Amino acid sequence: MINPEAVLSDMQALSIAAGKEILKMYKKSVPIEYKNDDTPVTAADKAANEIIVNGLKERYPTIPILAEESTDNLLRLRERFCFLVDPLDGTKEFIKENDEFTVNIALTELGRPIGGVINVPVYEELYFGWKGMGSYSLINNKREKLKVSNRIQNIRLAKSRSYQDERLDKLIRINRDVIGEIIIAGSAYKGCLLAKGEVEAYYRYGRTMEWDTAAMEIIVSEAGGVLSGIDGKLLVYNKKNPENPTGFYLLNDKENALLLPKEL
Repeated sequence: MINPEAVLSDMQALSIAAGKEILKMYKKSVPIEYKNDDTPVTAADKAANEIIVNGLKERYPTIPILAEESTDNLLRLRERFCFLVDPLDGTKEFIKENDEFTVNIALTELGRPIGGVINVPVYEELYFGWKGMGSYSLINNKREKLKVSNRIQNIRLAKSRSYQDERLDKLIRINRDVIGEIIIAGSAYKGCLLAKGEVEAYYRYGRTMEWDTAAMEIIVSEAGGVLSGIDGKLLVYNKKNPENPTGFYLLNDKENALLLPKEL
């Protein structure tokens, strides 16, 4: 049996430990490598990944782990539960030294996220949630329940600091009458902003991976928000191919769904 409080506590502790290791290398000269898809990876990514993966294996040896910086083992497809780990979400933000990178850990059950933690190391902010138990922030040792904004129209749209896409630019143009402000932020921190009511929408086109969205999805949904594929379908996790097949969006309320460019 899964004990939600225990699993959340362990994921929190491991995300904090990984974050501390990342900060040891932050704003220092660290080697940068590039994967086959041209995305960067640093020693900080790898060190954080090792801390989290080893910690999860020690505590939950029977639950498989799908982690960005680890070799995949498809035996995970047979299992009910699976951990998803993005040890340093926003490596480009880490390299650019703009502070907005996160550590993401989630637990999925039968293809859907049931628990998740997002740690923002530089800001010392922790966000976490569990299915049916709500989502919370822990900032300055103060725990607060997260609740999405109730704003309808004149919305604040979160936009990536590093990722650019013509489809997103077009979406913004055709919805300029309902978008009151664009908030620029990095990594899964955009999902945290939505969960705590500081933005109402975040649209992302292009390739993403399961570990990019799982923790963000459970935290946002437990705060009353919505995460969906651009095609309107729920994202599925612990798949053979861990790519998300479409872009995705986060909303505080379905009433704030934006008009999509016709080609999509």
